[in-house]
Amino acid sequence: MKTATILAAALACGLAVVGSASPQTEPRGGQPAPGSKPSVADLDYQVKYQRAFEAVLWSMPAIGSYGFIRGTQELGAGDNTILAWSTPARPNVELLTANNVTPYILASTDLRKGPVVVEIPAATDKASLYGQIVDHWQITIADIGPSGIDEGNGGKILLTPPGYQHPVPAGYIEVKSASYRVVFAFRSIKSATATTEDAYAYSKTLKMYYLNDPKPTRFVDPSEMRYSTLPFYDERWFDDLYAIVSVENVDPRDKVMMGMLASLGIEKGKPFNPDAKTKQAMRQGAIDAYYYLMQRFLNPTDPTRVWWKGKHWNDGLFADPNREFVYVTADSIDLDNRADRYFVGVNYPKKLGAKPATQYLFALADNNGKVLQAGKTYKFTMPAKVPVTQFWSLIVYDLETFAFIYNPLERAGLDSFDLPNMKRNSDGSTTLYFGPKAPEGLESNWIPTSGKAPLPTVRIYGGTEEFWNRSWEMPDVELVN
Repeated sequence: MKTATILAAALACGLAVVGSASPQTEPRGGQPAPGSKPSVADLDYQVKYQRAFEAVLWSMPAIGSYGFIRGTQELGAGDNTILAWSTPARPNVELLTANNVTPYILASTDLRKGPVVVEIPAATDKASLYGQIVDHWQITIADIGPSGIDEGNGGKILLTPPGYQHPVPAGYIEVKSASYRVVFAFRSIKSATATTEDAYAYSKTLKMYYLNDPKPTRFVDPSEMRYSTLPFYDERWFDDLYAIVSVENVDPRDKVMMGMLASLGIEKGKPFNPDAKTKQAMRQGAIDAYYYLMQRFLNPTDPTRVWWKGKHWNDGLFADPNREFVYVTADSIDLDNRADRYFVGVNYPKKLGAKPATQYLFALADNNGKVLQAGKTYKFTMPAKVPVTQFWSLIVYDLETFAFIYNPLERAGLDSFDLPNMKRNSDGSTTLYFGPKAPEGLESNWIPTSGKAPLPTVRIYGGTEEFWNRSWEMPDVELVN
């Protein structure tokens, strides 16, 4: 009677009573919907694959930087050895979207052994330097040259390691590095009256040594050597990643990723011996990341990368919203766009000015909007008047690697310095051809592609206002046959 009275009172007040509804057989949530099943049988493999895929996107800048170190070691050159090319780069310089006009100067060091001095020569009437010193994430810690930290006056740069607290000797410009491994990539820019030999001689006035051990600088001329820096899109990617993690400190923003890498066996201070299943997951993750980024490259979602409306030339020097190349905000890291950036190139300036000294333009399709094909011949006509204060060039890269194309002529591109040797059109314009075979009588205007899918890239050096306000336009690439 008492229980019945309480129940009646509760119902009269409109209160829910536990147990008054029909009985339940399952809790709300806590498991997938009825009929669900795993998408794959081996979820351990799936997790390794997913983490490997994301690790490739995340580590893209660091792997690109490490490629310089690996390539230098393969040449038998160690820390503080300066690679100075006596000639402009040819296809045996396997770099991402390299330049083939001015000689390169590259070097790497390890600050675990102490601060390093890089003596920069002052610009002369023959040559000057242009380039960057970068940390292991390819973040520029110093621009070099007339527009850089030395302002073209030269000076002693002192690279100091993480946490360095000692006094800096008088006469040095300290550059703090967030990483132990540091790389520099410079170009020796010759003046209008100088020769390539002048530019090479100028590059050999650089010096590099440990502050506490100022040995004479060793130079290597790799002009006839294969210098391979490109990333490996297979399980070897993770060998390079382990080599990085084993040395460098962890930025707090990357701790989540470091936990994921541990599931692949990549941990600082521990050996890296992945089993067969983990290797396969890493290999497939790297392969899929490559195709994902290639898909994004050929189909960019950012409309601002289109240089001229209605044309198929895209900005090849795109930066983050702050016109920098870090892609890090107070709230997030833009992994996909950062990976896009470092998928196709290396070593960018600290900040992109409103009118950079050099601008790249990628032709992602022909005038009909079709992606350029391997084995086809194309043409591009550069107008007679190009709004540059220095020069222009057309380089045709291998679309699959973003490196120069190996060919018997060792010709990666043509530029305005080659105009005296090329055939010109009656209006003063110049038509350049690229494909597997030279058009008859136009060998001097031809860039061999050796059966590779081409990526034509125009570089503008010293663009004037006409270029930057986009009132001047280039025509699209056209299919010949």
